[in-house]
Amino acid sequence: MTRTMTGLPAHSPSAAPRPADSGVFAWAEVLQETLALSGRLFLQLQRRPTTLVAGVLQPLVWLVLFGALFQRAPEGLLPGGLSYGRFLGAGIIVFTAFSGALNAGLPVMFDREFGFLNRLLVAPLRSRYSIVLASVLYITSLSGVQSLAIMGTAAVMGNGWPGGSGLVVVAIVLLLLVLAVTGLSLGLAFALPGHIELLAVIFVANLPLLFASTALAPLSFMPPWLAWLAALNPLSFAIEPIRAVYNGSPNWSTVVLDAPYGSVTMGACLLVLAGLAGLLFLSIRPLLRRKLG
Repeated sequence: MTRTMTGLPAHSPSAAPRPADSGVFAWAEVLQETLALSGRLFLQLQRRPTTLVAGVLQPLVWLVLFGALFQRAPEGLLPGGLSYGRFLGAGIIVFTAFSGALNAGLPVMFDREFGFLNRLLVAPLRSRYSIVLASVLYITSLSGVQSLAIMGTAAVMGNGWPGGSGLVVVAIVLLLLVLAVTGLSLGLAFALPGHIELLAVIFVANLPLLFASTALAPLSFMPPWLAWLAALNPLSFAIEPIRAVYNGSPNWSTVVLDAPYGSVTMGACLLVLAGLAGLLFLSIRPLLRRKLG
């Protein structure tokens, strides 16, 4: 099998169809295409490592500076008797994954503007959805590296480390959040005219969603209108299960969010995140079908 410059299999138009073109062989080709396209993104990251360095250093700076700012907060001020450093860690982990996923559409947007996406669309790909899957794999890997760096730094600062079951909960939460936000970002990348508009949406959405969540303060510290917004913010549904893990209670039936509309358990938070991810991908599917078809 010959390969093109992108590392994807090149099929001859006149080649006879193979009997194994459906089923396992088709999925193997989609996997090969996804790995090749995600490998291209990792190669770009290797050539521009400052992107990864900045993506790791920025949340660490937030963690250190905010933790130092509220280091002398009175004991018992936060729910569960948490120190502010441990309280803040979950918010920084989730916000870092959210920011990375929100930027997932930028490589696709630049490929559109530079013409590389058109080359992919005329290539004999088994499935053009491998372009989307490659972006998801790339962003998920980056978020994993950033989250491990944040958790490691928090542990060195004395803010604890989630155990084995806790790490599983953190991985599930971040995966669901990254899937949901990556779907949104890719939809914007195909719907908006250029990267200027996409960057504008990212800049406008980033900080308001951070401050209108439980990342920096509990709901009890907020005025009622902001508490309602934070209790409906998807970031809060990702932050609170991770915070519960750091508090030593990784139980699906544990109440992790005392919202104005009622108590929310860890399992309910995960269901909300899973439903959001499914809804966003279903909503952008017609757009992807038009743009990739």
